Amino acid sequence: MGIEHTFRHKHILGLENLTEDDISLVIQTAESFREISNRSIKKVPTLRGRTVINLFFEPSTRTKLSFEIAAKRLSADTFSISKSTSSATKGETLVDTALNLEAMKPDIIIIRHSSSGAAQLLAKHLDASIINAGDGTHEHPSQGLLDLMTVKEKKGTIAGLTVAIIGDIAHSRVAHSDIIGFTKMGATVRVSGPATMMPRYLEQLGAQVCLSPREAVKGADVIMALRIQQERQLDPLIPSLREYAAFFGITEDILKLAKPDVIIMHPGPINRGVEMDPALADGSHSVILDQVTNGVAVRMALLYLLAGGD
Repeated sequence: MGIEHTFRHKHILGLENLTEDDISLVIQTAESFREISNRSIKKVPTLRGRTVINLFFEPSTRTKLSFEIAAKRLSADTFSISKSTSSATKGETLVDTALNLEAMKPDIIIIRHSSSGAAQLLAKHLDASIINAGDGTHEHPSQGLLDLMTVKEKKGTIAGLTVAIIGDIAHSRVAHSDIIGFTKMGATVRVSGPATMMPRYLEQLGAQVCLSPREAVKGADVIMALRIQQERQLDPLIPSLREYAAFFGITEDILKLAKPDVIIMHPGPINRGVEMDPALADGSHSVILDQVTNGVAVRMALLYLLAGGD
């Protein structure tokens, strides 16, 4: 049975701005779009005549390509701009870059930026709809939504599950979106990582802080391993990747503490042998590639709903 709910948001800035009904509607819409990717001709005319700009100031493979594919499958006109090809290299500010882009009348601008709050800044100055594709260490809402969709697909529900998130929590915008999203949808979220990578506000977000991965993973339905965000650290926060793998890497031994049908997730890219054993990334518990597949469907849903889909 479908839910009766109207999506009333102009922008997608973070899961903190979405209600439980909003999240359910996005997932339900994405589930209906997933079938399109299995067709021989993977395109529908839903957003024909709409213009979508990808404004990526950070490197990205999955997110950038996923948004591009999502827009093209809905028949939108898409354009991509990176930092190296934008006027930012000439000293132009982010707002001025965006205002010049808006003068060309796009409908939706998707932005990834190294500064937290960049998407919110554009939303204050532009008339176009803004989608946050990751801002600093703040949020990555579309990743959080595809993670929720994947868990619902594999488990049938989200409420009542226990989700263990292991790794560099402090620098992970994915962790922040997942904690907010899974908590809103009724799951218990446990987090664990090196003390230098555990911010103090986690319990305020609704997460349970565990001293060790074993404590976090015990009886868990879902394990989310996070990449070490070395590019966001001013100083090294761990002695070495080898030591991190020894104390916080997900291994077969740790996996035995979770429920027998536990699923393993990772937002990518994976540092094999660091966050988890390579065999686990490719094993029967892994749903990492399902996350990538669902990412296209979720981003199609977001574009559709922002464009006025009902």
